[in-house]
Amino acid sequence: MLKKTLSAIALAALAVSAHAADVLKVAATTVPHAEILNFVKPQLKAQGVDLQVKEFSDYIQPNAAVEDKQLDANFFQHQPYLDSYNKDRKSSLVQVPNGKVHVEPFGAYSSKIKNVKDLKDGATVAIPNDPSNGGRALILLAKQGLIELKDPKSLTPTPLDVAKNPKKLKFRELEAPLLPRALADVDLALINTNYAIEAKLNPTKDALFIEGADSPYTNIVAARADRANDPRIAKLIQALHTPEVKKFIQDKYKGAVVPAF
Repeated sequence: MLKKTLSAIALAALAVSAHAADVLKVAATTVPHAEILNFVKPQLKAQGVDLQVKEFSDYIQPNAAVEDKQLDANFFQHQPYLDSYNKDRKSSLVQVPNGKVHVEPFGAYSSKIKNVKDLKDGATVAIPNDPSNGGRALILLAKQGLIELKDPKSLTPTPLDVAKNPKKLKFRELEAPLLPRALADVDLALINTNYAIEAKLNPTKDALFIEGADSPYTNIVAARADRANDPRIAKLIQALHTPEVKKFIQDKYKGAVVPAF
């Protein structure tokens, strides 16, 4: 009798363990990443994967939570940001196989002018304060002819790398989530699309200028190297790369988010 009881307990423990193994915890910023992940939850559930989406409002904690093994993967960043984060934090997170999902064209916004031609000399321009997105903002400004950079090929220039600044623009570096709130205090703000959408800005209508579809800043799914080939994550990538997800992105975001698969 005791032997049967122990066997039953062991089987129950294995069942619980198997169920726990099917849980996939993914960090994401709210818009559009968490929305896209929640869209694929039913498909993953049908495949035996319980996708649990943990939402964050910043760009540091989603990586830290994965690095610390609190979560399995994250979906919020592009490769240049991940490279910069790994370098600064001495971490080793990686893009998972076929992990590219979408591009969020980066835009410039203003509550004071309607056309970039009206940007005055000495204007204050707010940009993200992290190396990859700050560099991205400067590259976009350079493409508009507002500044020239010492190395046009660099993906991480800083204001110190501005070679020519004919309008004598003044750069204010801020945390990316704070940029929409700074619009009233600056002449121009370069804002990541996820934060622009959260602030009820329409990138395709409200941005004075915006990146093209050739942007190298494709948003990816990332994980620790030892989890990159996890079968649950592979199922997530398959779910994210379906025609249904492509249509969801196109219909919901109307050009503010562009599928990259």
